[in-house]
Amino acid sequence: MGKKVVLAYSGGLDTSIILKWLIEQGYDVVAYICDVGQQEDFEAAKAKAVKVGAAKVYVEDRKREFVTDFIFPAFSANAVYEGRYLMGTSLARPVIAKGQMEVAIKEGADFVSHGATGKGNDQVRFELAYYALKPDIQVLAPWKMPSFLSQFKGRADMLAYAEKHGIPVTATKKKPYSEDENLLHISHEAGILEDPSAVCAEEIYSRTTAPEKAPDQADMITLTFKHGIPVKLQAGGKTHTDPLELFLALNQLGAKHGIGRLDMVENRYVGIKSRGVYETPGGTILLNAHRDLEGITMDREVMRIRDVLSLKMADLIYNGLWFSPEMNFVMHAIKKSQENIEGDVTVKLYKGVAYPVSRSSSRSLYNPKLSSMDEEGGFNQLHSEGFIRINAIRLKADYAVRKAAGEKI
Repeated sequence: MGKKVVLAYSGGLDTSIILKWLIEQGYDVVAYICDVGQQEDFEAAKAKAVKVGAAKVYVEDRKREFVTDFIFPAFSANAVYEGRYLMGTSLARPVIAKGQMEVAIKEGADFVSHGATGKGNDQVRFELAYYALKPDIQVLAPWKMPSFLSQFKGRADMLAYAEKHGIPVTATKKKPYSEDENLLHISHEAGILEDPSAVCAEEIYSRTTAPEKAPDQADMITLTFKHGIPVKLQAGGKTHTDPLELFLALNQLGAKHGIGRLDMVENRYVGIKSRGVYETPGGTILLNAHRDLEGITMDREVMRIRDVLSLKMADLIYNGLWFSPEMNFVMHAIKKSQENIEGDVTVKLYKGVAYPVSRSSSRSLYNPKLSSMDEEGGFNQLHSEGFIRINAIRLKADYAVRKAAGEKI
């Protein structure tokens, strides 16, 4: 046969069913398990894949790559989708796809597969990454294949199939919602959360302490940046310089203080609105600190242009275009904007808030004499009169036109 496929495998019901189903279709299946920080028993998942029939199983730890090559660059751009979502799922998918494609090349596989549905964003993120990394790859997406859909019309069909083929199912009573977890966040959606008017129950949150139950004593931490990238964290008498350890420490601190919760309705790439409840503790602290440091180190006009690029980059990440020429262009521009972004930011962590309280930088553009109200400094205040008069010319012209037209002013 020679039909080899590398399947992005999680160990859950869906990908286990897909693994067995692909075998029944005549494929040799290589299961690929990517550790991006999810709380998972990877050895158990590997054993399950073997039991189901995988010809080979890869388990790869890509947490460090996730932090250094994806999380930090995105946060140096302040890339936030629709002004709120820090894109924990979106950023993890290209990491997984990259590792999966490397295995496909190593194994000489002509096919790759995933368990994403045809209604969501992940199908786009996986498949665009696949084609960008290996244009001649063939993608098997069971949830978009009529033969698969005719066999599995719902969860009951999948459970019956699992029982028939001896596929271990950890629990038949699934949580009434769906979760995706990695180093950057955990998301909760679907099921009981599909009603946007329903308040998310506290027990759904699993990574962060409820802000009202967070410690009454604040933590003061200091983040050091170089070229927009965090290089040192000082917190609780400890110093972290290793990127992965630094981000893990931010996650721990943020979770402790109930930081990074978000409940929103967003616009999926496919045109559907969906509700997501997210917990992104370390990322929220990092974003707030980075934005604050830019306040004293980034030129105003550069910031305005960068803000446009931030929106563009967020859309590219969310829509699965990490490996694209436009992302390459935007990333180069973002890196240029970050050349002066270095220094220290002290952040107060308290009751759900990461609040920057001080900042300093050798590349600071802040001039105390110019901004001071207590001394004249190097700015001649008399010049402001002409500046204001020049800027008022167009306002006066607009007033004259509207008055002549009889408009109410």
